[in-house]
Amino acid sequence: MSADPFDEIEQLLAAMFGPQMAADAVGALRASGVDPEQLARISGMGDLSRLTSAQLSGLQAQMQGLFAGAASGTVNWTMGQDLALRTARGDGDPVITAADAEQTSKALAVADLWLDAATDFMPAPGPREAWSRSQWVERTLPVWKDVCAPVADAATGALGDALQHQITRLADSEAASAQMGALGNVMRSMAGTAFGLQLGQAIGELGRQAVAATDVGLPLTREPGTALVPANVTAFAAELEADADQVRLFLAVREAAAARLYAHVPWLRSQLLAAVEAYARGIVIDVDAVEQAVAQVDPNDPEAIRRALESGMFAPQETGAQKEALEHLETLLALVEGWVEVVSARALAPHLPLAVALREMVRRRRIQGGPAEQVFARLIGMEFRPRRVHEAARLWERLGAELGDAERDAFWRHPDVVPTAAELANPDDFLTMRRAAQDMDAEMDADLASLLDGTLGYAAGAKDADAGGGAAREADEPGAAPEDESEQ
Repeated sequence: MSADPFDEIEQLLAAMFGPQMAADAVGALRASGVDPEQLARISGMGDLSRLTSAQLSGLQAQMQGLFAGAASGTVNWTMGQDLALRTARGDGDPVITAADAEQTSKALAVADLWLDAATDFMPAPGPREAWSRSQWVERTLPVWKDVCAPVADAATGALGDALQHQITRLADSEAASAQMGALGNVMRSMAGTAFGLQLGQAIGELGRQAVAATDVGLPLTREPGTALVPANVTAFAAELEADADQVRLFLAVREAAAARLYAHVPWLRSQLLAAVEAYARGIVIDVDAVEQAVAQVDPNDPEAIRRALESGMFAPQETGAQKEALEHLETLLALVEGWVEVVSARALAPHLPLAVALREMVRRRRIQGGPAEQVFARLIGMEFRPRRVHEAARLWERLGAELGDAERDAFWRHPDVVPTAAELANPDDFLTMRRAAQDMDAEMDADLASLLDGTLGYAAGAKDADAGGGAAREADEPGAAPEDESEQ
């Protein structure tokens, strides 16, 4: 073992979760007072059976204290948030000045004025704010928990079960087995902490890149409003070598457009989150594959662990239900992004010379993605870069040109009316297909009405005939009173 036992642990964690997360995790371990000699034995699974019952109990107590942040759920969001904030501040996090706040508020106010000419949706209620990178993390984290927790809980639980099974298998006595079973619960918390750290790293990376509250297409705040991140807006403008004022206005219009959509289409947020939850419910972890991976990979060989993780041994197995949920999610995100793109272009065209070039830059940025988005794709199996944005934009553009802004936006009034995934595949034929379907429905309604009219007419005639026959029979009955007194 090396002079510092934590070196081996950090090397192992670095192979699994990357150097930054490994350094943060080991820093937390050092600060907690965990015995490094005992913890190092965990990194070599075969040595666990050599620990005495007292050592196991002591280590369990230490680890429970360290990973207490996961007590309220499978994922340790406390450590995840700490890492997200440190990552977001990694290359600096300028404080929001009065000038930043004023420039941002003004840009968002101008954006709302320009958008009034491009959509019938009213401006979103709520504040117009400038956020630091840390504030972006803090304000969006509650929604990230909603998005990631269901998937993370399922995956982490399966990995924790596999680790516990492996620990118990290594026990050489019944007493040791009981102790190791208890230690397995701690290992579940460790798995939740590892997952939380990875999510924290990804959210922190996004905090260094995100220019607005709706940058990834999702509504990342629970309350309505609009926000820009001035430090990231400035960095984005410098990357494009473009005028910062024009870039700020361009991004403000996109942010304000997305905020209007989410504020005035009440079902949209719930449908997006429901698709994520449906995906989580469909998760089926191949526990046998996970246990085989844990058993076969040498814990003392970081390179082998890295290869196992990259091979997808620990990845959730995608089911038919999950594919359906993902398609629904991708379709909604594509429709949102396509609508924002089209409406923003309409609003910006008369005012911003760089609008067309900036629109293309944003498209490329979305297509390329980034390290943080790749982490989310690996961890929760979802990409926030929908594939059909181009088709969705073409569809919204055509609807606006043929029907006008009000009729275009009316397709958001109900989830049953919004374009489907199949219709996005053929955006140029959307109106033709919808009108054909409407004509068919109208024809069926007319046929049904005609059938009902005929049936009712027949029933009414039969009733009249029956009434007339009844009266005649009544008049012919013996002893019947005459209707006219003069006949008496």
